[in-house]
Amino acid sequence: MQKVPVTVAYGDGIGPEIMAATLRILEAAGAQIETETIEIGENVYLTGHTSGIREDAWESLRRTKVFLKAPITTPQGKGYKSLNVTIRKTMGLFANVRPARAMHPYVPSTHPDMDLVVVRENEEDLYAGIEHRQTTDVMQCLKLITRPGTERIIRFAFDYARNNGRKKVTCMVKDNIMKITDGLFHRVFKEVGAEYPDIEQDVRIIDIGAALLADSPERFDVVVTTNLYGDIVSDITAQIAGSVGLAGSSNIGEHLAMFEAIHGSAPDIAGQKIANPSGLLNGALQMLAHIGQGDVANKIHHAWLRTLEDGIHTADIYDESHSTQKVNTDAFASAVIERLGQSPQNLKTEDYSNSKPMTIAPYERANDTKELVGCDVFIDWQGADADIIGQQLEALTTEGIKLKMITNRGVKVYPNGFPETFCTDHWRCRFISDSATQAASGGWDYPALKFESILNLQSSISKGGLEVIKTENLYKFDGQPGFSMGQGE
Repeated sequence: MQKVPVTVAYGDGIGPEIMAATLRILEAAGAQIETETIEIGENVYLTGHTSGIREDAWESLRRTKVFLKAPITTPQGKGYKSLNVTIRKTMGLFANVRPARAMHPYVPSTHPDMDLVVVRENEEDLYAGIEHRQTTDVMQCLKLITRPGTERIIRFAFDYARNNGRKKVTCMVKDNIMKITDGLFHRVFKEVGAEYPDIEQDVRIIDIGAALLADSPERFDVVVTTNLYGDIVSDITAQIAGSVGLAGSSNIGEHLAMFEAIHGSAPDIAGQKIANPSGLLNGALQMLAHIGQGDVANKIHHAWLRTLEDGIHTADIYDESHSTQKVNTDAFASAVIERLGQSPQNLKTEDYSNSKPMTIAPYERANDTKELVGCDVFIDWQGADADIIGQQLEALTTEGIKLKMITNRGVKVYPNGFPETFCTDHWRCRFISDSATQAASGGWDYPALKFESILNLQSSISKGGLEVIKTENLYKFDGQPGFSMGQGE
């Protein structure tokens, strides 16, 4: 077999130790890979590369299209951005796959039968990192959920389930509150799920879903969710399976796939050679399956499980009731190598040879009719009485536009607000056409506005002495409002 080029980064902290151990195991098992080493992380940050990665490293990633990465350290302060997020987003690594399986009793877990996979959207949501300070009191972070990103991750989750013999996919959202963003994720899950009638499907609100994952993970198989929720629940599942230190993950895109441990660089134990290489090793097994060497992955996986069964454990999972020998990083790797060709006697195995390459379907954008129907004007005003700013804005409205409501932190405070509502200095003022009418059903008919009307309104507000800090145009798409109601509206 021709060797497959793989870019390797030894990382920071315990990274060099666990990477060396992992590569030694892969070589002993006969993995056909040709490694290219790049430097990323703390040293690169501190030499003036604020992204933590040099141009020659990007060139290596583009050339090999496969990346095995040890944990890195992001220096504190000075506005350094996460290199993990940079690589995922720059290279389009939209799917983060994190298996979580209990190794009980050899690694104690209160959920010995759990065996699930979290498929996390990797590029969008609050991790877009678009934040602003808008007033003295109020900071903002934008939550971005797109239809193409949502379709892609949900289809990936269903394909993953089908290709790996999984029977059920659960979607986790918070669309009872975020009806447009999480609502889109839920709606697309239903649409795409209709194409997979052979797979059981359900939807959970993220709060109770996370609680159920922690309490009874056995009821789940594949979980697909947005970026932040996925980050949280995948750490929960890894921990209750036995240890975050055992979990690996893959980050899959059209142009690159990155494989890593989910834990950090642990600088407090760096250089002591006591770190557990299992998380990175499990990431490497996913890499071998990805490049078509699933048989080698199976051999290593079986040997690793047998090592755990034989009680040869690093300090992080050592327990006198189940462990027979406490070993360091290198000795653990040697124990796995000694057991190559052996199979576990009790622990369940994973068949990596069944893995199939993921196909990414092209996105077809809908041709929606879009109409401008209003504008939310955000104002920095340090008064406390909503009636005062409301009446001032009523006097500043221009031809064809009227003030519909004012909210503070999302709650309607004008007209007819409640004196008990606490207000900050951040006021959202919604303006719509003065010919808009409310139907008997409670919904609104929003006639279209010209953009010039919005500009005239903003100019009038500014000249009236109020500070406009942000505007958000309101649109209808195919006749349906593309904006949420205020609480109490």
